[in-house]
Amino acid sequence: MAVVQGLPAGRKPWPFRKAGGKVAHPEFVGFHTHSDARGYRVSPEGTPNPAAAILNVMPSRRRFLADLAALSGGALALRRALSYPIAGSAASLTASRAAKAAASASVPVHYTNVADAAGLDFVQDATATEQKYYLETMGTGVGWIDYDQNGLIDLYFVQSAATDIYKPPRPLRSALYRNNGNGTFTDVTEKAGVGAAGLYGQGAAVGDFDNDGFPDLYVTGYGRSILYRNNGDGTFTDVTEKAGVANTGGWGTSAGWFDFDRDGYLDLLVCNYIEWSAQNNMWCGDHKAGYRAYCHPDNYKGQHLKLYRNNHDGTFTDVSQKSGVGVPEAKGMGVVLADFNNDGWTDIAVANDTWPNFLFLNQKDGTFKDVSFISGLAASEDGRYEAGMGIDAADVDGDGWPDIYITHLDHELNRLYHNNHDGTFDDDTYPSGIGNSAIDLSGVTMKFLDYDNDGWPDICQLNGAMLDNINLYHSEVSYKEPMLMYRNAGGGKFHKVSDQLGADFMRPVAGRGLAVADYDNDGDLDLAVNVRGDRAELLRNDGGNANNWLAVLLVGTKSNRDGVGASLRLVSEGFTQVRQRQGGMGYMSASDPRVHFGLGARKTIESLEITWPSGAVEKLDKVPVNQIVTIKEGEGIVPRAFPKIGAR
Repeated sequence: MAVVQGLPAGRKPWPFRKAGGKVAHPEFVGFHTHSDARGYRVSPEGTPNPAAAILNVMPSRRRFLADLAALSGGALALRRALSYPIAGSAASLTASRAAKAAASASVPVHYTNVADAAGLDFVQDATATEQKYYLETMGTGVGWIDYDQNGLIDLYFVQSAATDIYKPPRPLRSALYRNNGNGTFTDVTEKAGVGAAGLYGQGAAVGDFDNDGFPDLYVTGYGRSILYRNNGDGTFTDVTEKAGVANTGGWGTSAGWFDFDRDGYLDLLVCNYIEWSAQNNMWCGDHKAGYRAYCHPDNYKGQHLKLYRNNHDGTFTDVSQKSGVGVPEAKGMGVVLADFNNDGWTDIAVANDTWPNFLFLNQKDGTFKDVSFISGLAASEDGRYEAGMGIDAADVDGDGWPDIYITHLDHELNRLYHNNHDGTFDDDTYPSGIGNSAIDLSGVTMKFLDYDNDGWPDICQLNGAMLDNINLYHSEVSYKEPMLMYRNAGGGKFHKVSDQLGADFMRPVAGRGLAVADYDNDGDLDLAVNVRGDRAELLRNDGGNANNWLAVLLVGTKSNRDGVGASLRLVSEGFTQVRQRQGGMGYMSASDPRVHFGLGARKTIESLEITWPSGAVEKLDKVPVNQIVTIKEGEGIVPRAFPKIGAR
C-alpha cells in the first residue's frame, strides 16, 4: 500500500535510481512515488541497495534472489533448502490437460449492483483528515459467514473508528447482515453482538475454531483484534481475552484459519503491518496546500506475523517464534493458506508491502521453512519488492498445482507466479497475457473465481488508489478506479473482459475489501465490495449459471470441521479440475467456504475425490450437477438444504 514518501525533518532523501544507475528526474529526488516502480533505491547512508548491485550484473531472477539472501548471511541455509522434497506429480493429469485445451465457451455475464434493493446500507468511514494518518487509507474488509447455518450465507462489513483527531458524525461499528432468503438482508449487528465498536477494524476471518458446527469470527484491527465465538443461537461472545489471540500492539490486517499441525482443530495466522502511530506520523509529499500525502512504508519498521495454535479448549498458544513464521520482519497485507507443494500439509504465502513476499513451507513438525527467496516469490521478475496487497492461489493452467497472483499499485505490474512443481515459481505475468494491461490502476485485492462457470479460474481484481489526491502527482492516475476481470481462456492464458460485464462492474470506486460467494444459491459467484468512504456494493452475477456447476460444502469429522486443507479432484467428461479448501482470503476479507466448480456444457461428473486433512481419501461417483452438496468425512453426501433465492 506504498504511496508517496516525503522528506520528514532530519531524514535524508533516498535518490531514485534507474536501471542504468542514473538518478531520476530532479522532481523525484527527495521523495519518490512507490507507484513509479521503474528504478532502484539507495539507502539514506548512501550505501547502494544490494538488490540494485546484483541486478546490474545478474539476469537470472532466482539466482539474484539467492545471492541477495546470501548477502544477509543466508546462503548455506538457502542451498540446503533447495534439496527439500516435493511430493506428488502432475503426470496423472496429462491426459486431462489435453482434453482441457479446448476451453468451454464463455456465456454472457453481467454484474448488477443490488445493494440498494437488498437493504445493504453500510457506509465505510474513511476517517479522513488533513493530517493524513496512515490508518485512513487502508480501508476495511468484508466477509461472508453463514452464522445461523440455515444454508443462506450472510455478510459482515468491517468498520473503522474514531481517532484522536477524527470524531465521526455518528457512532461507528462493523455490521452483520442476515440473508433473508428473498434477495434482501437485515442488519442484526446489535442482536448478534459483533459490532466491534471502538476497534479501528481492518479485516475479517471466518472459521469454526471449536468444531461445534457454527462459524466463528475474527476481526483484525489497529492495536488489537477481537475473536467472537458463535453461540449457535444467533449471538456471539467476545472470547478474545480467554482465547489469548488479542494481537495486542499489532496492526492486524489479514488473517486466516487453517490446521497447520493437522490435529483436527483450526489454528490462526494474523498478518501485521508497520510500526506507525499518531505520535510518529510524518509529513510526506510536497509542502503545498492539498499536496500532503500518506507516507511510504519505508519510513516505518515492519511488524511480525502471529501464529496461534489451537489448544482444543477454547484457548490458543502463540507459536510465532517457535514455528519460524514470526521471525522475519514483515509488512503483511494479504495472505493465502494453501498446499503449494502437494504434500498434504498447508503452507503460508503472504503479500508484503515493499518488502519481500513470504512463502513458508510446512515441515510437518510444527515448524515452517522460509523459502521466500529460493522459491522466486519474494520479488518481481527483475528483483523489485513491490507494493503487495491482494493475494490468492489457484491452479490456473490445469496441471494440479496452485499458482499465485499478487496485486500491486499503479505503475507496477500485478504478478502471476506459475508453480513449477519443484518448490519454485516463475513470474508468468507476460506469458499469461496479463502483462502491463493495468499499469495505471492500483490493485488493492483480488480473488480467483470461475465467474462464467467454464471450468477455468478467472481473476477478479478490485482497484483504487491509496492517495485521494493522487492526480496531483500522477495526472494519468485516478483515485477511484474500475474493477478488472481477466477471463482464463484455458491453460492459464488470460484476456481482459471487464467492459463486457456491465456498467455496475465498471463503476470507479476506491475499492478495499472484496469477497466472493454465491449468496443467492443459484450456481454463479457474486461479489461483495467494501468501498473506502462510500457505500458498500453487492454485485450479483447474472448469467454465469447458464453453464453447469457444482458447489461442495465440506464437513470434517476426524479433520477440522470446516475441512480446511482438503484437496478435491473432480473429473467431468474427461475434464479434470483440482481445487483446495483454502484458508486465508486475500486482503482483509473472507469468501464463501464452499468449493465451487464450473463445468461448462458438461452434464455429468464421473468422480469427485477428496483427500481430507486427516489423510483419509474418499471417492464419490456420479455426483449430481447444478447443486450445492454437503460432503461429510467418512459418510459421503449428506442431506442439507440450501434455499435458492427466486429466479430472475
